[in-house]
Formats: sequence, C-alpha cells, structure tokens
Amino acid sequence: KFRAECLNTHWFLSLDDAREKMEEWRRDYNEVRPHSAIGNRPPITALSGT
Repeated sequence: KFRAECLNTHWFLSLDDAREKMEEWRRDYNEVRPHSAIGNRPPITALSGT
C-alpha cells in the first residue's frame, strides 16, 4: 500500500518534503481511512476500543 499510494504517486522536492508527505499519508491511513478487516473502521479506533 505505502509504495503504491504514497511513494509512487508523489514527487519529493526535498527530504523534509518527503517526510511531511509520508507523515500525512501515514496519519490518513491509520487515523482516517476505514479498513475492511476491522469492521470498516480506522485502525486508531480499533486500538482505542471505540
């Protein structure tokens, strides 16, 4: 997922730019996007038990 959705779709202008874009992707993936394997909830909600 990470390669296909982040690395292969962004141009990085600097190391700081790469870090920012990767962190944005990671937060979206773990805190916003639903995952079918855990009941269409974001992983962060599965960890917190809500």
